[in-house]
Amino acid sequence: MNFPNDPFAEAPPTMRLFHVPGSPYARIARMAVIELGLEGRVRVEETTLRDPASALLPHSPVGRVPALLLDDGTTITETTPVLMMLDSLAEPGRRILPGIEAPRALAAYGRVLGLIDGIAVWNRELRRPAEERSTAVIALETRRTARVADALEGEVAAGGFAAVDAGWLALIAAFGYCERRHTAFAWRQGRPALAALFDAAQQHPSVARTVPPAGMGSAAPRP
Repeated sequence: MNFPNDPFAEAPPTMRLFHVPGSPYARIARMAVIELGLEGRVRVEETTLRDPASALLPHSPVGRVPALLLDDGTTITETTPVLMMLDSLAEPGRRILPGIEAPRALAAYGRVLGLIDGIAVWNRELRRPAEERSTAVIALETRRTARVADALEGEVAAGGFAAVDAGWLALIAAFGYCERRHTAFAWRQGRPALAALFDAAQQHPSVARTVPPAGMGSAAPRP
């Protein structure tokens, strides 16, 4: 029990991380909060997107997640800047974002972000009415996604992504999105190393606590 003016009482979180449950980008940040031991400092809040009454808009006119609202009212948006700020709040030994001293890890993280970008575009096209979909865009992103996933399979098979860092979090978020919200991509086929890493990660607390809801993107495709 906490008593008034108790100097030993735990203060409530003062920073706010806005997210939507289905976003793989926001999931990376949500997992980072857990991995970095920041749940006592950062309150994770679900919000809405494409909504003029969204609780996020007074803090960020961009209206995208993740968005981290700091104590002084500054709002940091986009995944990598948010991770940079979260890392700055953690003990140095727990930081997850690779720096310039680890170019391979930084490159791996960038590749996975590129993968998520391609999947997001592909998924968005599939949510359009059939007559409005671009077959060229779908074909481009299908090829890009498969190409990057194949490269990641090789990296994982060679021992990559062994550390729980930003690249690992992004990898789990990417294929977790495919498992639950973009099943058009049969990513497990021919990629046993990736599948094994992903399956083993499901028992990890930061993964188990942030599983996205099932469904195709923010809305089912219309006929």
